[in-house]
Amino acid sequence: MIVVATEDFEVYHGVVQELRERGVTFTTVEPDEDLPDEATVVVTASDEEWSPTGVEVVRADPGEPRPAVDEVVAVLRGGGGRTVVGIDPGERPGIAVLSGDAVVAAFQVPEEEAAVTVRREVEDAVDPLVRIGDGARLVGARIVDEIDVPVELVDETGTTPYLGSGARGMGDVLAAVNIARIEGEEIESRDVEPTPGELTRIKDRSREASEGNRAIDEELARRVALGELTLEEALERHRGGDDD
Repeated sequence: MIVVATEDFEVYHGVVQELRERGVTFTTVEPDEDLPDEATVVVTASDEEWSPTGVEVVRADPGEPRPAVDEVVAVLRGGGGRTVVGIDPGERPGIAVLSGDAVVAAFQVPEEEAAVTVRREVEDAVDPLVRIGDGARLVGARIVDEIDVPVELVDETGTTPYLGSGARGMGDVLAAVNIARIEGEEIESRDVEPTPGELTRIKDRSREASEGNRAIDEELARRVALGELTLEEALERHRGGDDD
C-alpha cells in the first residue's frame, strides 16, 4: 500500500493529485502516526527528516510531484530498475518511459518536440537508456543526434499491436512500449540518405504550405530531410532564390 505522509501542503496536494489521476489506491497519515500494517512505500517531502523503518521511502519536491510518483508506482509494481525510454519515430513519435518493467509515462508529441521530451524524462535518471525503432529513418536519425544518452536501434517489426474499437491513436505509444522492451544494437548516430520517395513527400508538403503552390527544389528538400533546414526556412530560401 502507498502511504502519503507529509506536513508540506504543496507536496501533499501534488502527490495526491498525481496518484488520483493514475487511479492508484493510497492512504494518508500524519508523519507522527503509526503506518498501516500493509504499508509498503511512504511518500514524504524532500526536506522532512521523518524516515520510518521497514518500508521504502520516496521523497517528493514541492512543485514537482511526478518524479516521486513515478518512483512510487515502480516500487509498488516491483519495477524498480533502469530507466528505459522507447521511441516509435514518425511525424508524431510515440514515447514510453519505463522504470524496470513498469510504464511510468507515455507521450505522443510533434517530431520537433521528441528529443526535448526524452531529455527531460532522463534528466535525473541513473544510467538511462533510449531504444528507438528503425522505421522513419530520417526522423529517428534527427532524434538520435539531439539526445546525449546511450541509444540502441531496435527492429520495430511487429511492435505495433492490433488496435480494437476505441483504441485509435494509441498505436505509436504502445509500439514505443514494446520497443523499450527489446534489446537493440548500440549506435551513436544514424547516417541516412533521403530516398527519392522521401524527397518527393517533402516537396509535396512544401507545395501545400507555399502561397503560390510552388514546391522547393530537390536540394532544399534534401536539406530539410537531413534536418539542416526547417520546411519554413526552405520555403523562405526558395522564395528568395537562395538555396546556399
